[in-house]
Amino acid sequence: MVNRQKILIVDDDSNIAELISLYLTKECFETMIASDGESALLLADSFAPNLILLDLMLPGIDGYQVCREIRAKSATPIIMLSAKGEIFDKVLGLELGADDYMEKPFDSKELVARVKAVLRRYKPAPAAAASPDVKCVEYPDLSVNLTNYSVIYMGKTVEMPPKELELLYFLASSPNHVFTREQLLDQLWGYEYIGDTRTVDVHIKRLREKINDHAGWRIATIWGIGYKFEVRQ
Repeated sequence: MVNRQKILIVDDDSNIAELISLYLTKECFETMIASDGESALLLADSFAPNLILLDLMLPGIDGYQVCREIRAKSATPIIMLSAKGEIFDKVLGLELGADDYMEKPFDSKELVARVKAVLRRYKPAPAAAASPDVKCVEYPDLSVNLTNYSVIYMGKTVEMPPKELELLYFLASSPNHVFTREQLLDQLWGYEYIGDTRTVDVHIKRLREKINDHAGWRIATIWGIGYKFEVRQ
């Protein structure tokens, strides 16, 4: 029997949570529901979901804090769900480590499509599995492996949400090539993102907080255009 991928649904509105669970169950996902932040943190460990759908307005510990605590120890993909549609709220969610942000009310088909899209991007391979098709780029003191979703920087593993790692890999795979923000959104998100091009800026900012400029390379801003992974000769 093929193991079903597991989705943790975190929402204090039982009607919405049950409806989401129904949609996902029909798509052969296994679901679990948490109605508050404390339960969400416990289930994030015990249920070990492949992805978390996280409402922001929760009793007790809110969704922002739940995201922050999960990100401190795990790279499990997180899609935030919220009635808050302001750019500030979306950017804050992304800065805390969310991989996507959907505004309520949402279309059920779009939700399922986004869940599948995020899961397709995040498929860590078994550590013992050797493959001739390993996708990895290496520079002095930096290794970015898209096959097992790992980053080694200065000899240490750096934990990153899938989207940050994919962005770093994409840039590093084409050294000294300048990409516009629109190109990066199109290549990495693959659909019309509900935010704006500042989504890319947020992810670049988070990358720079984890990986400093190196004597041989850096993530460079090309003002008025976008970004490139600059390799110094």
